[in-house]
Amino acid sequence: MGMSSLKLLKYVLFFFNLLFWFCGCCILGFGIYLLIHNDIGILFRNLPSLTLGNVLVIVGSIIMVVAFLGCMGSIKENKCLLMSFFVLLLIILLAEVTLAILLFVYEQKLSKSVAESLTDSFQRYYSDNSTKAAWDSIHKFGCYVGAKMWFQSNFLYIGIITICVCVIQVLGMSFALTLNCQIDKTSQSLGL
Repeated sequence: MGMSSLKLLKYVLFFFNLLFWFCGCCILGFGIYLLIHNDIGILFRNLPSLTLGNVLVIVGSIIMVVAFLGCMGSIKENKCLLMSFFVLLLIILLAEVTLAILLFVYEQKLSKSVAESLTDSFQRYYSDNSTKAAWDSIHKFGCYVGAKMWFQSNFLYIGIITICVCVIQVLGMSFALTLNCQIDKTSQSLGL
């Protein structure tokens, strides 16, 4: 691989990670917005901290850190940052696959648990003002059954998007390893 293809690989990896960093910023911002302006998490008393806002804040932060490592590792040609980027992407990919398998295996149990939590919170509709406000906001934006039917009707598209994200992660990992190996070869040929 010549120097020009090394530079191309370096800048492709940099710009894709810069794009992912901006996406992570948007996800983090949207998660913070949901934490401030959304009270739907009160409906699930069993898992009060597992709200969409918290999940988006965590995911956005992780994306920003990983993308930053990819950006800096590629533009500075730093082997340590590139390998950290690779390892974190590998961990995230393995976690995604594990989560997908667990969701598939425990789909019925999870659906039953969500339904029980929602039924329990609906029984507190008249006794708890925060629960009442949360249910009112759900009915304003569309009900649980409508969201569930949308998810089931678009399950194929969600699966395709998930597979595309996994492919992009594998490409990022392979680009990072290729750039890392080329940095080794270049430093050896220059006698560094």
